[in-house]
Amino acid sequence: MTISPIAPAVRAARRMSPLTLSKSVARRWESTGAEPPPADGHLPSVASSRILRSTREGALRTPGIKWLDEHGSSPLQNTIGGRETRKMNVYQAIRDAMGIVLAKDDTAIIFGEDVAFGGVFRCTMGLAEESGTGFQYTSIRARYRGFWDWYRNDGQTAIAEIQFSDYIFPAFDQLVNEAAKYRYRSGGQFNVGRLTVRTPTMSVGHGGLYHSQSPEGFFMGASGLKIVIPRSPIQAKGLLLASIRDPNPVIFMEPKILYRSAIEQVPIDDFELPLGRAEVLVPGADLTLLTWGTPVYHCETALGMLADPPASLAPLVPEMMRSARVELIDLRTVLPWDVETVVESVKRTGRLVIVHEASRTAGVGAEIAAEIQSKALLELDAPVRRVTGWDTPVGLQYEKFIIPDSIRILDAIMETLAF
Repeated sequence: MTISPIAPAVRAARRMSPLTLSKSVARRWESTGAEPPPADGHLPSVASSRILRSTREGALRTPGIKWLDEHGSSPLQNTIGGRETRKMNVYQAIRDAMGIVLAKDDTAIIFGEDVAFGGVFRCTMGLAEESGTGFQYTSIRARYRGFWDWYRNDGQTAIAEIQFSDYIFPAFDQLVNEAAKYRYRSGGQFNVGRLTVRTPTMSVGHGGLYHSQSPEGFFMGASGLKIVIPRSPIQAKGLLLASIRDPNPVIFMEPKILYRSAIEQVPIDDFELPLGRAEVLVPGADLTLLTWGTPVYHCETALGMLADPPASLAPLVPEMMRSARVELIDLRTVLPWDVETVVESVKRTGRLVIVHEASRTAGVGAEIAAEIQSKALLELDAPVRRVTGWDTPVGLQYEKFIIPDSIRILDAIMETLAF
């Protein structure tokens, strides 16, 4: 007979006198009576991030921004005088981008489940009324994936929404075997672009196994597809407009927790940001920290704790490491990823830490680590380190223990610097 390890404790509690029990309850009451910490702890939040561009001047000078005229066919305009910005969060910026496309492109159509009334995150709210375009279609993802293929093959611009990236897998065959290969299959006679699949991705804090996954790694071997993951409103608008107009099918993954938490001043004009190009957010010389999407902000927090650790962590962060100059890079386009920028950075710093929410095994970080060790092995001063989600389903109340946070990132940075 197997005895539960908690059985002795239960029996002991039953033998307690009423006075002992009352004291125990009082102590428990006192321990829970204090004001709880905020949801994100006592660390800087996304709202206070220095990466976000909160001023008009900063927004208009976003690196790599390319302005398009009202027709989208004349030479690009690089002047910023007289341009306006508006305060937007990520979902508003995405809606703004799609509104521009619908106004300029008569062939553009947005469709997917519930998009007519705005979708789960309201990214298409009001667009059907404004433009007369929009579908409320079947929830069988593979079926309307076939419709996407037919529509964009007919020379149209198709913008599809899958409610959560966790449910993209029924469409996997048509995305990987059809959309990604269509130009190659036709010998270059047909353009497989003008198909963009938008889908919310990454954790939300309580999404569990079906609403907090990061499936970008499953598409890494699908030559012909592009995968884009923005970090902020400006990035979301510029990268989405570039994705919709790109001559390749694009899976545009939107970090759902940033829909309303990331806020910037966003230019109201039509503009694009380059696909396939990473962005250096914080220059450095001692270590390269590479990530994309939501973890950008966890990495920023980790760098803040490294330079100026809170009292609880100060004994654990050596003084000599606090002055380390860490280069933070947002990959932005996961496929094809910007090998040149990352390799150049690692050759200067000699160290690389990769952070992503998806599982460790066969994740995007594994491909990047292999490529870096192939192209910069002799310049590395430490092994490439990956900070990822664990190889388990994302579990409801345990989500915070599975998704990489600033503490795990800080630990990886210090171990890599100390190697």
